[in-house]
Amino acid sequence: MSTGEYENKNPRASVANGANGAGARLRASLDLVEEKVRAGERLGRDDGLALLSSPDLLRVGRLADLARRRKAAETGAGETVYFINNRHINHTNICKNMCRFCAFSRAAGAEGAYALTLDEILAKAREAAALGATELHIVGGEHPQMSYAEVREMMVRLHETVPDITLTAFTASEIVHFADNAEMSEEEILLDLKDVGLGSLPGGGAEIFSPRVRGLVCERKISGERWLEVHKTAHRAGLPTNATMLYGHVESLEERVDHLLALREAQDETGGFLAFIPLAFHPQNTELSHLPGSTGVEDLKVLAAARLLLDNFPHIKAYWVMIGLKLAQVSLFFGVDDVDGTIVEETITKAAGSQAGQAVARAELERIIADAGRVPVERDTFYHPVAGQAPADPADAITAPVSGSRGVSA
Repeated sequence: MSTGEYENKNPRASVANGANGAGARLRASLDLVEEKVRAGERLGRDDGLALLSSPDLLRVGRLADLARRRKAAETGAGETVYFINNRHINHTNICKNMCRFCAFSRAAGAEGAYALTLDEILAKAREAAALGATELHIVGGEHPQMSYAEVREMMVRLHETVPDITLTAFTASEIVHFADNAEMSEEEILLDLKDVGLGSLPGGGAEIFSPRVRGLVCERKISGERWLEVHKTAHRAGLPTNATMLYGHVESLEERVDHLLALREAQDETGGFLAFIPLAFHPQNTELSHLPGSTGVEDLKVLAAARLLLDNFPHIKAYWVMIGLKLAQVSLFFGVDDVDGTIVEETITKAAGSQAGQAVARAELERIIADAGRVPVERDTFYHPVAGQAPADPADAITAPVSGSRGVSA
């Protein structure tokens, strides 16, 4: 497959051409979007394209912030920005899919390939509990030789070891992999894992739903349609989930918008998504390393467009590991109400050259949120404030001393 095939749909090229050749049309399109937003109307595909194509970043941000404030008014959240004390455990990087955008996966026996022992996994869980974590985020490769029985035993032992920590585990693609290996249905796998401690599903593995894009970057992975069906099955089984979109590689603006609208349609059906998390592609150490990745402007527009299009999603999260703490802070003015959490030992994005760091103290998350005039609230997986805290006045958050204690996020 040639480099050219990966560059045909570069969205930045279409944005530049549109901005140079049809500035008036872009302004008029955004005028129509603003009319709909202020009238409380649901946006459509053309509106999403107008948001992502517009060179008027600040105007897009203002519209997204209006949508955020309206959503917060519905729930009584006010100026709350959420974060979580969590730990990532990537139990294996051995994977049969070998996606071209992934710097993390390895073939069995390859240099750098690993599979943590159960004792190692449990030790990490105990460390997380000692640090006050309320969630373990567990995803890994689709290891061809790792049986479902081993995965199930890991969940049983984790739940026994840290019963008060929510286990947010396994992408939809991993669930399908387990089902195929165990000759069970995805629903049976989800219900069985729920019985032994699974609390929710992360949103990974969605990538871009477009078959064209998946054929270029992750042809061995499950289809976008199957990803959606697994998540809807999880919702019907009483397991809430998150949703993601990996952007900034070979997808077009149209494919980004179609991805968001497919998520919105699924949410209309089940109501089980907690948050949407855009994931900015990091090209370093991948087969797509010749691509430039996203810009900061793109990152902010994707977050803003997500808040405006995903009107039925409670929360939009800025994943600071991929865009950095400073841009995550700025994103609070672009529709975002969650900055993820303390993370601890995320290895997937690190493998792709992320310079954002691998852990952050609660005090630093509180500081960047309060500095933006918002109220930092530590949450659990399900967006319940830890220790029953209630949103406070943002002025109090700005002047409150930031320390390592739970403080306003207790």
